[in-house]
Amino acid sequence: MKKAVMLFAKGYEEVEALMTVDLLRRGGVDVKMASITEEMTVCGSHGIQVGMDTKLADVELDQVDAVIIPGGKEGTDRLGADEAVCHTLQRAFEAGKVVAAICAAPSVLGACGILEGKRATCYPGFEGKLTGAEFVDEMAVVDGNVVTSRGLGTSMEFGFALLEVLVSKETAEKVRGEIVFKYHS
Repeated sequence: MKKAVMLFAKGYEEVEALMTVDLLRRGGVDVKMASITEEMTVCGSHGIQVGMDTKLADVELDQVDAVIIPGGKEGTDRLGADEAVCHTLQRAFEAGKVVAAICAAPSVLGACGILEGKRATCYPGFEGKLTGAEFVDEMAVVDGNVVTSRGLGTSMEFGFALLEVLVSKETAEKVRGEIVFKYHS
């Protein structure tokens, strides 16, 4: 079973975080929600309090296959300002683990030097913060072990892209069918 950790900071975007956790768990990925502080309940950008499974300080990086960060302006700012977050993301990336971010959070990957030479996407207006990346205007972008997505409206595609990378395309399609999701262009 694949394992992932999603890092939570006060002000995270609730739907981006919880939709991703939900889809991954439906696909058989053991996802832990980790507070970047000592607080075991983290408040999102719309006032929704969510209990955490663990703290970043207690995450054993060698035991996970992916590190994921959600957007939300305040949450992204807090993630980006935390040295332990950047260090964790860099170590995961260098170890070949999946590193993923949605909405404004790909800017944190850019600031940590993870997007150099990668294709990536982000929330409109944050393109200049994808340091070293080639911006791609797609709902979700996979480039090697980096997965990025645009925002709340692309949360499901972000989750499906992560399922494909971590488990299989068949599992992603199975979950897509089970939740009766079909994207119409």
